[in-house]
Amino acid sequence: MQCSWKAVLLLALASIAIQYTAIRTFTAKSFHSCPIPNPVNCSLSQDTDAADRLCDESPTFSYNLSRKTHVLILATTRSGSSFVGQLFNQHFDVFYLFEPLYHVQYTLIPKLTQSKSTTDRRVMLGASRDLLRSLYDCDLYFLENYIKPQPVNHTTDRLFRRGASKALCSPPVCESLGAVDLHLEEGDCVKKCGALNLTLATESCRDHGHVAIKTVRVPEVSDLRALVEDPRLNLKVIQLVRDPRGILASRSETFRDTYRLWRIWDGTGRKPYNLDVTQLTTVCEDFWNSVSTGLNRPPWLKGKYMLVRYEDLARNPMKKTEEIYDFLGIPMDSNVERWIQNNTRGDRSSSKHKYGTVRNSAATAEKWRFRLSYEIVAFTQHACRQVLAQLGYKTASSEEELKNLSISLVEERDFLPFS
Repeated sequence: MQCSWKAVLLLALASIAIQYTAIRTFTAKSFHSCPIPNPVNCSLSQDTDAADRLCDESPTFSYNLSRKTHVLILATTRSGSSFVGQLFNQHFDVFYLFEPLYHVQYTLIPKLTQSKSTTDRRVMLGASRDLLRSLYDCDLYFLENYIKPQPVNHTTDRLFRRGASKALCSPPVCESLGAVDLHLEEGDCVKKCGALNLTLATESCRDHGHVAIKTVRVPEVSDLRALVEDPRLNLKVIQLVRDPRGILASRSETFRDTYRLWRIWDGTGRKPYNLDVTQLTTVCEDFWNSVSTGLNRPPWLKGKYMLVRYEDLARNPMKKTEEIYDFLGIPMDSNVERWIQNNTRGDRSSSKHKYGTVRNSAATAEKWRFRLSYEIVAFTQHACRQVLAQLGYKTASSEEELKNLSISLVEERDFLPFS
């Protein structure tokens, strides 16, 4: 049934309400949010009465009583964020979620990846902040507003990349597992565990000491200021960056259709007239703006921000991971150490799919030099010259220099956390 003009107006008002809720950082109400119109059918959530009771019965508080550490891995696609996410996913006391904002993007704004609208960006960010706040409070029910089809009895088989979260593939969330299934591959998790019970997932989240979330759908750290300053959270941001030349090479290989024109240029030596250069320049602009904010050390980020270069992590994963955990104030456990040892020394065939994390980390960080033509490298160096200098990435003046410099293309830099 088509939505009436009244329903469309209601949805527009709901979007404004979402943004308003997201910036109310000092309210004393709990994180739980009242029902919003369902984007799928323009009606209210199916379980309206239960949600109303949740809003009425929720306790109020003005600060983070549990003192959980809330970690946000802020990254962009193909920057090593899945690898960094695993450094938290393997920790026995961290509840980890892989890209929950996927559901916000593809429910509210299905074509956001092609859109340049600032209105779309505001709507996406407002809803994203609201959802992140709820998830950090272990209110996974709020995700139901964005999952299609909407979960029934708080159960769904549509959570994006559920298998990438160890906590969602382990007892008590997955009750069907035996002792031999404790280390499931992502695909096996979905097959063996069945549909996800969000009530059990919520209980598991509350049983963990800390919550970590990875996202590539928030452009800049300044977009998170409302959450960083929220006294109900103990949010710490790990901003992951990577050499834009490496990001472009990885995206061209992984998203072959989307980056088809870049691959044509790489293969023929002729730059297509209709090449979408924003696929590169947007990354560099977001890096520049976000890193500039972090390195300027504003008071609201004090003790809350750490900049990590993927190349540094790839060269010395154990040392860098220890630094990250030290910044967070979370003891690093043996599961994380063991995972690093087993997943940073793999050969080229070790990674089974595009989001795999088993690889020779140091070799992976620099192999873009052999994937991209020098013409594309030179173009990237010019387009991203500011951020390359800002982050300590050296440029190559010839193809020979590019192939021979190897990892020395990265300057030694010590980006100390802002404390």
